[in-house]
Amino acid sequence: MKMNNGKALNKSDINKVCWRWILNGESGWTYEKMQGLCYAYTMMPALKKMYKDDDELNMAIKNHFQFFNCNPTTAQFILGANLAIEEESGIEGKEAIAAIKTGLMGPLAGVGDTLFGVIWETVLGSVAAYMALQGNYFGVIIWIIAGLAKLFISKAFINIGYREGLKLVENIGGKLKNIAEAANILGLTVIGALIPTVVSLKTAYVYQNGDVTMELQSILDQIMPGLIPVALVAFVYWILGKKRMTSTKAIILLIVMSIIIHLLGIA
Repeated sequence: MKMNNGKALNKSDINKVCWRWILNGESGWTYEKMQGLCYAYTMMPALKKMYKDDDELNMAIKNHFQFFNCNPTTAQFILGANLAIEEESGIEGKEAIAAIKTGLMGPLAGVGDTLFGVIWETVLGSVAAYMALQGNYFGVIIWIIAGLAKLFISKAFINIGYREGLKLVENIGGKLKNIAEAANILGLTVIGALIPTVVSLKTAYVYQNGDVTMELQSILDQIMPGLIPVALVAFVYWILGKKRMTSTKAIILLIVMSIIIHLLGIA
């Protein structure tokens, strides 16, 4: 179904999608889909207006239930581009829509988390908190202004994404692969560095034979510091690749294993 014979969406429709994401973009997280449920809910007003056929509407909704995880502010850019392409191509453009979401959510998440999740809130929040602690009411005003400014930027992003629409793929399509590869390398580096600091797991097992005492943890540290956390992460990664294994099941399995290992005095 082609939808290029006139615009199906107006400014009010785009604003509805924008505010749905602002208010609910992080209200329905799941381990399997992350923000997928939120994304589908956000798109509902536009989808209902664009698709009059129930079968196509159901297909479009299912298409938006796919895995999605991005910074709430920069994700508006993807939503805008999504609206433009879906308005232009209809259900025939579902693969292009999925590709844009998959290709852009990683790089935009990195940029958004850095700018709006770390720098923005850390710098402005620190200034506002310090002034408030000193009894200066202007600190509260700064934080309110910062929040309103983020809303304005978020709204601007969805309009830019919608205006660019189909040009999005042409403008950055050639660079997207390099950006994605760089983001993957950076992500793997960060995760590798975080494993021994975030995943805290040590063994309490001590071997004793007469006067000889050997702590297993000290031996493992000599082989490779953080060996147990790395092994645990590798184990979780391995089981998640198994059929019918989900993140929720993996978490339950880890809890049961932790209880058993603790009762046995191993860790």
